[in-house]
Amino acid sequence: EPGPVVPQGLIRAARKSGQLNLSGRGLGEVPQHVWRINLDTPEEAHQNLSFGAADRWWEQTDLTKLLLASNKLQSLSEDVRLLPALTVLDVHDNQLTSLPSALGQLENLQKLDVSHNKLKSIPEEVLQLSCLRSLLLQHNELSHLPDGFGQLVNLEELDLSNNHLTDIPTSFALLINLVRLNLACNQLKNLPADISAMKSLRQLDCTKNYLESVPSKLATMASLEQLYLRKNKLRSLPELPSCKLLKELHAGENQIEILNAENLKHLNSLSVLELRDNKIKSVPDEITLLQKLERLDLANNDISRLPYTLGNLPQLKFLSLEGNPLRTIRRDLLQKGTQELLKYLRSKIQDDITSPSGEPPVTAMTLPSESRVNMHAITSLKLLEYSEKQAAVIPDEMFDAVGSSPVTTVNFSKNQLSEIPPRIVELKDSVCDVNLGFNKISSLSSGFCMLHKLTHLDIRNNFLTSLPEEMEALTRLQVINLSFNRFKAFPSVLYRIVALETILLSNNQVGSIDPLQLKMMERLGTLDLQNNDLLQVPPELGNCETLRTLLLEGNPFRTPRAAVLAKGTAAVLEYLRSRIPA
Repeated sequence: EPGPVVPQGLIRAARKSGQLNLSGRGLGEVPQHVWRINLDTPEEAHQNLSFGAADRWWEQTDLTKLLLASNKLQSLSEDVRLLPALTVLDVHDNQLTSLPSALGQLENLQKLDVSHNKLKSIPEEVLQLSCLRSLLLQHNELSHLPDGFGQLVNLEELDLSNNHLTDIPTSFALLINLVRLNLACNQLKNLPADISAMKSLRQLDCTKNYLESVPSKLATMASLEQLYLRKNKLRSLPELPSCKLLKELHAGENQIEILNAENLKHLNSLSVLELRDNKIKSVPDEITLLQKLERLDLANNDISRLPYTLGNLPQLKFLSLEGNPLRTIRRDLLQKGTQELLKYLRSKIQDDITSPSGEPPVTAMTLPSESRVNMHAITSLKLLEYSEKQAAVIPDEMFDAVGSSPVTTVNFSKNQLSEIPPRIVELKDSVCDVNLGFNKISSLSSGFCMLHKLTHLDIRNNFLTSLPEEMEALTRLQVINLSFNRFKAFPSVLYRIVALETILLSNNQVGSIDPLQLKMMERLGTLDLQNNDLLQVPPELGNCETLRTLLLEGNPFRTPRAAVLAKGTAAVLEYLRSRIPA
């Protein structure tokens, strides 16, 4: 049975626009008049000879775009050759077991999407498509590729993920314009060294294969920016001495035991190094050469000690160490998040320097607790600390002791405060960093909004449901941590604090965000919305190109799917951009 009919109106419109979208129509086969759309005299020409100039069929446009995705097609007719002007052919998500050799005659074809079908092989003729820029073959049943694959010299994007490939043709070396190559979820035991000739390649994804090593020649791939090697059988970190642009190296879930100091030296352009779920025993001091590192994931390894100098990495925003037998770091500290961890590591560097005798230096932490006011902390460290006291109010003597000392840091965390201490406003000309985390605060006072020098505010684990509009006055605020509060909406005043670089809002009940306002926040690099109530992610969020870290896990939305989220921020933003309606 031919199945559903294609409405004549669609055909008519396609003659004018050159585009025909028949996706999701339950088609079991493509009706003959679709293939012949540019050959046959249109129906209406026979019936009505007085139709208007606008409908002059002899001025019709050749079909350039044909979308047949998500139907029930089991084969494509050789008649596809009757549409020689096609630049885009999309037949993803059908039941195709083979492709017609006539495809090779579509010499203008630039994009071919045959992903999510049941293809076992690719006809040699496809290799004649010299204009092809994007070829999507993921989620098929391909076990080998034709040898001449390298003839597709103009390819920029090639996705072969989720097939049954055991090797890659050596002619791949000829794909010198390829920018993105996805080989994830195949059965590759090795990569041919020749692919190092792909001089335009920026993204190489080999996740979930059987690679035991990476060819050393990969090191010469000068354009490579992102390398995904997760879930393989690697025993050591690849050596990549010439990859000067490499920004992300993902090598989690392998069998890496040693981080070779020599290798680390060459990775100094990295901003993301992901090595979780390996067997790494120690981290060499050379890790501090990675001055651009923003994310370092070492969770679930066998690391027992760390260089404290990690705390000095200037760009580090995310450090994960949980699941390691660390002796020097208390487990509850690992739970507290990156900033606390880095602060602790930095304090340890100081200890190493200032107390060779083993005598701990006097700081707020080590004074006997009965001396309530620590004058040394106030005058030398510019720190006003009254934390972990389960106090309902901050005693006046704390504020009295400050006098005219320029306190820059306030830590009143882990108490029972139900409001912002009113006298905090006395510190407005000096305080930059305020920690009120783990209290019972339900609103921010207008007095608090006068702390005009504030750059860091940590008020996680409180009872906040909103932020006051007066907060707009905190023009220098760079980092705000609102995790584990009771926000049901994204606090709109944040959109107007343009200095913000980091917004942490995880574990609230935020239901929506405004991507257009976020785009105006030109310094925003980190946005954590994990474990909220987002039912959808607006595609326009993809235009927020300053975002380096976008965390969305643990929300009820369906797309992007977990697999996309797992690829990291750049991939998520790119995916969202692809969903913006034209």
